[in-house]
Order: sequence, then C-alpha cells, then structure tokens
Amino acid sequence: MIEDLTAGVATSAEDDPDEDPALLRRVLGLRLRRLREAAGISGETAGRAIRASHSKISRLEAGRVSFRARDIDDLLTVYGVCDAVTRSEFRRLAQRANAIGRWQAGADLATARPDTYLALEDASALIRCYAPSLLPDLVWTPSYAHTVFAIADQEPAVDIHRRLELLTRRQRLLTRAGAPKAWFVVEEAAVRRQIGGNAVWQGQLEHLAELAARPNITVQVLPDHIGGPAICGTPFTMLRFAATELSDLAHFPHPSGPQFLDRPGDVDQFNTIWARLCVCAAPPEQTIEFLDTLRTTRPA
Repeated sequence: MIEDLTAGVATSAEDDPDEDPALLRRVLGLRLRRLREAAGISGETAGRAIRASHSKISRLEAGRVSFRARDIDDLLTVYGVCDAVTRSEFRRLAQRANAIGRWQAGADLATARPDTYLALEDASALIRCYAPSLLPDLVWTPSYAHTVFAIADQEPAVDIHRRLELLTRRQRLLTRAGAPKAWFVVEEAAVRRQIGGNAVWQGQLEHLAELAARPNITVQVLPDHIGGPAICGTPFTMLRFAATELSDLAHFPHPSGPQFLDRPGDVDQFNTIWARLCVCAAPPEQTIEFLDTLRTTRPA
C-alpha cells in the first residue's frame, strides 16, 4: 500500500521543471493526505506529530502553505514510510514546492506573499467561471475594469493602476501559447449592464465577442427569464488540471479571503450547478450573434 501511494513522487517534480510551485504544493499535500488516510491516522494525531494543530495539517494537505523539511520527515515517520529513497524524494518535492513561482506578488502589485489562486489558475488546463451580477474579471477590458474597481472600492488611482496591471497579467493566459480552455456562463443582465457608460460597454461587448470566437474559449449567455441567481447566487470558478491525480478545485470570493473546495462531495455539488447553468443558458454558437445585435441596437 505505501509503495503504491508513494510511487512517482519524484516524477512530477523533476520531469517538469516549469511546473508552478503552487501546483506542486497541491500534489504534495494530496499525497500526504492519502498516506495519512491509508495509515488510519487522524488530522489531530498528525498535527501533534509536527507540534501543530489539525488546521495546520488541513492547510498542508490543501497545498496552501509551505512545507518544512522537519515536518515532512516527522509525518512520513508517523505514516510508516521508512524507505530512505522515498523519503528523500518527498523532501526534494517539498523543496521545489516551496520555491517562488511566477505569481509571487511583488511590492508594486499586491501583498508580499504568493497568491495560491493566481498560481493555480495559471497552471490549470480548464477554467469554468460563472458570475451572476458582473462579467467575469478574466474577460474585462481595461476601461470596464477601471470603472468596476473605482465603483467598488473608491481606491486611489495608484491602487487601481496596480490592480489593472495584475488583471492584465492574469488575462494573458487566455491568449498565450498553450492556453487553457476557458468556459464562461454570463447572465444576460450582466451583459446588458452598461458599466462605465455606453462607449465602455460597447468596447466590452466587442472584446467579449472576440474572446468567444477563439477556439479555446466558450461563452454562454443565461437569459434573464431563467433567473440565474436562483440557480446560484454566488460567483464561482472551477479549475481542472492536466495532472490526473489532482481533483477539480472550486473557488469563490469571500470578504475574509478566497475560499477553496476540493473534497469530492463539495466539488460534485458545484459540477451539478455548473451543468444546470450550461443547460439553461443559450447555446454557445448563439453568443456572438447576440452580442453583435446588442451592440448595434440603440438604447431606448
């Protein structure tokens, strides 16, 4: 059993040197969780083994914090992993997972800590996003984004500029070489809402239509009469990764910070909601025509 759970530890870390550390933290956390569960050890017991709480084990297994070599050694001992080569491979994977990735926030962009969500979004193979009131931020034009930031937080111009820089960096993943597939379900009310005035709105509709025409991007519009918020009133994003050992990840914003869900039951609920949204929304082949018609129709 232990051999099955620890097989291939070095492969993920060493065969793909461009893998983002945040993704490696998820890989390592998942493998540690599997070892703990196979050994029949509770999170509380594992926490005591590294002189920490159960919540620390949860954060480690979710890949949200860095890994200390001492903690790795102590956990492997408790989980019954005695093979020296395997232990060494776990330590090397932890070292790579602790590296600074491309989304280490700089002093001129955000807080001085890695943003796990941005790194995972950047490393994903499929992004599915639903936003019930505004368009998803990955499709915003700079003018639309500037207006939203100014309305939402009344921030100084310099802070808005920094947020725009960060958003622009994120949006590049949609059009880069080897871009992930992206699927957006947007409410008709959000599409019609003229954030920033008619000129900004027109530019946003044109940009959304251009994105919808790309082969890696799907955009569906949920008609007003469907009542999207009745299906789900919370915006959320689901990330899927090329590594088959990693489960889908559901993410949704919260005033206290971003929330992540990766337990099968939780993810299954979001998959069910997503499927219903897609069935109720207009087919994607109608999106560009709808946007073009909206742009050419003069407001009343």
